[in-house]
Amino acid sequence: MKLDAKIPNGPLDQKWTNYKKTAKLVNPANRKKLDVIVVGTGLAGSSVAASLGEMGYNIKAFCFQDSPRRAHSVAAQGGVNAAKNYKNDGDSVYRMFVDTLKGGDFRAREANVYRMAECSLNLIDQAVAQGVPFGREYGGYLNNRSFGGVQVSRTFYARGQTGQQLLLGAYQALMRQVGKKSVQLFSRHEMLDVVIIDGKAKGIIVRNLDTGEIERHAAHAVVLATGGYGKIYYLSTLAMGCNGSAIWRAHKKGALMASPSWIQIHPTSLPQSGDYQSKLTLMSESLRNDGRIWVPAKENETRHPNEIPEQERDYYLERRYPAFGNLAPRDISSRAAKERIDAGFGIGPLKNAVYLDFSKAIAEQGQDKIKEKYGNLFDMYLKITGYNAYDEPMMISPSAHFSMGGLWVDYELMTTIPGLFALGEANFADHGANRLGANSLLQASVDGYFIAPYTIANYLSTEIHAGKVSPDSQEFVQAEQDVKQQIDDLIQIKGTKTVDYYHKTLGKILYDYCGLARNQEGLKLAIVKIKELKQEFHQNVCVSGQANNMNTELEKAGRVADYFEIGELMCYDALTRKESCGAHFREEHQTPDGEALRNDADFQFISAWAWTGENNEPELIKEQLTFEEIQPIVRSYK
Repeated sequence: MKLDAKIPNGPLDQKWTNYKKTAKLVNPANRKKLDVIVVGTGLAGSSVAASLGEMGYNIKAFCFQDSPRRAHSVAAQGGVNAAKNYKNDGDSVYRMFVDTLKGGDFRAREANVYRMAECSLNLIDQAVAQGVPFGREYGGYLNNRSFGGVQVSRTFYARGQTGQQLLLGAYQALMRQVGKKSVQLFSRHEMLDVVIIDGKAKGIIVRNLDTGEIERHAAHAVVLATGGYGKIYYLSTLAMGCNGSAIWRAHKKGALMASPSWIQIHPTSLPQSGDYQSKLTLMSESLRNDGRIWVPAKENETRHPNEIPEQERDYYLERRYPAFGNLAPRDISSRAAKERIDAGFGIGPLKNAVYLDFSKAIAEQGQDKIKEKYGNLFDMYLKITGYNAYDEPMMISPSAHFSMGGLWVDYELMTTIPGLFALGEANFADHGANRLGANSLLQASVDGYFIAPYTIANYLSTEIHAGKVSPDSQEFVQAEQDVKQQIDDLIQIKGTKTVDYYHKTLGKILYDYCGLARNQEGLKLAIVKIKELKQEFHQNVCVSGQANNMNTELEKAGRVADYFEIGELMCYDALTRKESCGAHFREEHQTPDGEALRNDADFQFISAWAWTGENNEPELIKEQLTFEEIQPIVRSYK
């Protein structure tokens, strides 16, 4: 298979304009004849469903939560990027493009990255019109702050709940269309398969999570906006329900998976405090604007942090990366924290954390100013840990967070299955090997509001004469039978170990061998261990309850069954990429001072993987990356 990214002709800053000028359209009368399914109602899903509904298409939107408001976009805290240069500090679309491409270690397409930066200008106006309460200066102007990997202030924020506020704006737009009956909303429904007819995506099979009923839904196009798969590590910043099953089921039907091993470890999570936890809590990267990260200069320090004098503290990010300091990118900051912890300088009861200290900022700005900017985050920290971060430093630790990898998509956000689109974190498109903070909300929003409405219309213009898609076709019947068989197989195992046991065990294998650091020997061992664990799971997992009613254990079992296969592919991907780049740090490929060592001569490509069948090695297909605007350079933040 040869991959065609469909990048438009013309100069970089004209490619999106040229695409929109030549994209095919569907007239308003014909839009009423076309059906689109949107799976996922987070920021990407709600925004595209609302946008297409407003245009006149018939939309079905699905989510497994009881309300779109519970989508995981709600958990994003610190902000959303836009190159508006309100601070007059030198920002521009081009500078944002360069920062993002460099932040991803030059492992993303120039055209996609530039388009995201270009569309960022419209997003803030859209969100303000929806009523998103962004932080403002005293005079009423919108305020900005900085995030990691940049030297300007381009992050718009609503205290520490930006994702929630943006999602509420998209949710209101979605529910307006539900009220107008242009969108049908199916909450508590989980997609279990994609239906392919004549090589095109024509519908999905879903399970009603309240009744257990299996349903068929047909359409002319399917959009997956189902987020990332970082929960594969079990302990992560993601909600328990987050999973990779929708994109994985699509992968097994022919959609390529790109760069699956590129998963971001966030540097500012609350540390694990025991074996009882099911998730970790994210503390916004925005805190690093005013907080200073340090560890004691002495190993196994037992003194209270306030008793450790300044000269006995190691502000290791400021020491190692003086140009960016505490706002070094996430991958670099996380590895630096792990290095200090592994060297014996970790703090906290389990010695698995570092300090994030606000004493200097409070002394300079006053506690009221810090409370104004981060108050809800400090309250959350106090509620969870019992410690007051105004009086002593926070304790933070790296934790699995965001998937840069996902379904391979072209410039139109379409997968290798015609008619199947992937938006937001479900695709691989914009972040390369490492995502800069506050670009996640940006990508999800611009994909849904500003990009997909053009590209999906371009595809649907060829489907006008196809007529209604029947859910009674043989392809739907077969897909439903396959799903029911998978469910029955899980129910019938009647083993002795819980689904959570297998999820935790898989997560530890991946964190140890395919986490912050990887090496050839460990990755090969991980593949063997995952295969063995998968086999045991299918022989000895205990899924209580029945298939024909509400059954959360069954839901988890299906997702963990997919995680075994995703985890195996992650390790294959990491094993074949013999370089270090972004979140992918191969210990065999590093500089003398411990930094990532890229190999542009041999690995300047996107790894796209094809499913070749159960227990077969996946097939690697390369999308070569070409750089016309800027040439890859050594990624340095020193």
